[in-house]
Amino acid sequence: MKKIAAILIFFCGTLLYSQKAHAQLFILEIIKAAIKKVIVAVDLEIQREQNKVIWLQDAQKTLENTMSKLKLNDISQWAQKQKDLYANYFDELQKVKTIISLYERVKDITTKEQQLIKNYNTAWATVQSDHHFTASEIQYMGSVYSGIITETASNVEQLTMVISSFKTQMSDQKRLEIINAVDKKVDGNCTDLARFTQQNALLSLQRAHDSNEIATVKKMYGIQ
Repeated sequence: MKKIAAILIFFCGTLLYSQKAHAQLFILEIIKAAIKKVIVAVDLEIQREQNKVIWLQDAQKTLENTMSKLKLNDISQWAQKQKDLYANYFDELQKVKTIISLYERVKDITTKEQQLIKNYNTAWATVQSDHHFTASEIQYMGSVYSGIITETASNVEQLTMVISSFKTQMSDQKRLEIINAVDKKVDGNCTDLARFTQQNALLSLQRAHDSNEIATVKKMYGIQ
């Protein structure tokens, strides 16, 4: 009976662990898809805004050439109107450049997110294949890694909101605040992931029995 009970406990634990692993993979796929959508949206918007920059710059050149050819700068009323028009073009150009700068920031953050997911995949696969850890330890590690990825999903959500906000009345200052906050969170996620993986690697090294095992662990975790 004890043997049967032990087998049942092991089977239940394995099933639970497998379900959590599948759930983790499902969440990861959703995040990867979301990041891809953000990057595509950002690329499209940057292209649109860059086209605006080209148009505005061409308009400025045309205006400058016209004023130069007509030599009407001395006619104060006409000149002031042209200067005002030029100023409007300049203001619009600055706004467009600000938007492009914000989009570039979003793109940089999503690139970090992509790298974070790559590092997660490598780390999670490594601890799962490391025989120095028990099933319960791997399950705990999985929950920690899953927590980091869940926070990443929240970051992607915030970035999506920022992109959508360009079609609303949100101020550039508010957008910048959100972007800075998300950037800080992503950096924190990357640091947490690296630190936790390092802790796991050190624990595995401590449990290695000989030089060959130590060499194997170092290779697994990319330790020099």
